[in-house]
Amino acid sequence: MDRRLFLGGAMALAGAAKASAANAASLSLADAAKLAWLYGLPLIEVAEVRRRTLALGPPNRLHHQRDLTTPATQKVTSPNNDTLYSRGFLELSRGPVTLTLPATGERYFSVALMDMFTNNFAVLGTRTTGPEGGRFTIAGPSGPAPAGAVRAPSNWVFVLGRTLVDGPQDIDQARTVQDRLLLDPPPGPAPTPATPPARTAPWRDYFAGLGALLAETIPPATDAGFFHAVRALGLTPKGFSPPAFSPAQEAEIASGVAQATALASLPNGGTYEAGGWTYPQSNLGTFEQDYLFRGQIALTGLFALPLAEAMYTRSVGDGGQGLFRGDRYRLTFPQGQLLPVDGFWSLTVYRAMPDGQFFFAPNPIDRWSIGDRTPGLTYNKDGSLDLWISREDPGAERRSNWLPTPQGPFMLSLRAFMPRASLLTGQYRAPPVIALP
Repeated sequence: MDRRLFLGGAMALAGAAKASAANAASLSLADAAKLAWLYGLPLIEVAEVRRRTLALGPPNRLHHQRDLTTPATQKVTSPNNDTLYSRGFLELSRGPVTLTLPATGERYFSVALMDMFTNNFAVLGTRTTGPEGGRFTIAGPSGPAPAGAVRAPSNWVFVLGRTLVDGPQDIDQARTVQDRLLLDPPPGPAPTPATPPARTAPWRDYFAGLGALLAETIPPATDAGFFHAVRALGLTPKGFSPPAFSPAQEAEIASGVAQATALASLPNGGTYEAGGWTYPQSNLGTFEQDYLFRGQIALTGLFALPLAEAMYTRSVGDGGQGLFRGDRYRLTFPQGQLLPVDGFWSLTVYRAMPDGQFFFAPNPIDRWSIGDRTPGLTYNKDGSLDLWISREDPGAERRSNWLPTPQGPFMLSLRAFMPRASLLTGQYRAPPVIALP
């Protein structure tokens, strides 16, 4: 389909979504379904992660990933291969939770706190609270809480910790940091959460499941314009109660949902291009009413951090479509022009999946990322750094700088944790990936 038509429609939908409840125009059923499907996508994706997480144990408990992500780990799209993850869901209706962060020294460490719509409302750790650690109280949107508590916008909160690993010899020390990340929950059992529908469910099932999730989530008051705009569907903050639709109206709704699914998986959605890379919009991780961008990130980069914490860029790929299909490429950083960060940087390769998600694929040296902590990187005599990106081994002299690629289309992502101002403002731009004959 024509990407320009989709983008034009998306801009119109964004305008309607951001309108206030007093003046939001009533959308056609197709546009209302398109907007509502995109609005609900992150909530449904997060609820599915919650369902899988709670199958391992109750809320207010952390689950530590003890090894770096590999092709065998396909839990969340576009994972990194630099940090150990710690995940869990808080349920705050019974009272606040106390989170204890360990002292981490020079190691990068962060704990992101997100609402069910994937907005980061707090990031604790190296950049914000320092390496000394400490105790933090996290409270729900209502009820008593001590002074200085972090207030969550709703009672369900996703916690995502990242502990940097500096090579295989560092894995045990990184696990020790995880062990010192502690949760002290309130007493008593938590309520049973709503079950999410599948992303691919028929529209009635999708919106019914979304309605149940909305009823337990407390959408922000700033979303009143959205609910006014889609009122003809029967979707409200309290659930989904559709009117009787004619066959023609049902077909119109189905058409809007089909357009929404295509919009969500557009290549490089919510980004702008500069120098061969696509850079994210400034509201990444704190989306407010940008439902299209939020939905696209839920599909291609769920649980993204705010740019001040981490900037993820993606190469434009072959022909600007976001993916590579060739055999041999090179990325060269001139002398003194590595990514400017106070944390760390890495280049990661992902196999592109048919559903628009990205995961690691097996390769002969078990390497899925390369960066400032990769042992044995070799620099050229002029101080520049060549990274060789290819399916075949580039040879003994280049193997230390080799990032193996999978069969089929793949995506390249540069991660910059704790980016410096020159990267955030656009003064610094990464060099392009060059195709080799």
